[in-house]
Amino acid sequence: MTDKIQKTDAEWKAQLSSEQYQIARRHGTERAFTGRYWDTKDPGVYCCVCCAQPLFDAATKFDSGTGWPSFWQPIAPAAVATVEDNSWLMRRTEVLCARCDAHLGHVFEDGPKPTGLRYCMNSASLELRKTAG
Repeated sequence: MTDKIQKTDAEWKAQLSSEQYQIARRHGTERAFTGRYWDTKDPGVYCCVCCAQPLFDAATKFDSGTGWPSFWQPIAPAAVATVEDNSWLMRRTEVLCARCDAHLGHVFEDGPKPTGLRYCMNSASLELRKTAG
């Protein structure tokens, strides 16, 4: 894994849109069915909006019916980190970019085979680098 990227709040605010900052740096969540990638089927690699680290291959994206982009595995195990999240009076597992600690979303154990996982991500935390399909 590449060295950790750390920036001040002012640096993140200057780099990101207000929505990206609120979600990626302040652990926010976009409303379901509103993000730019929830229904995207283009081939490519989804990267962290903060540091450009590759996170998810579009080939692992599936329609979870939740209104957020969902993937059944990250591009590499070391690309993401997980932490326990007990906010909102529920127990969840938060997913972060392993390089810059950007909040990406949450992972749940109700996804499709082969992993059985659903990485439910915020579009605002991702940037799709399209490839020819």
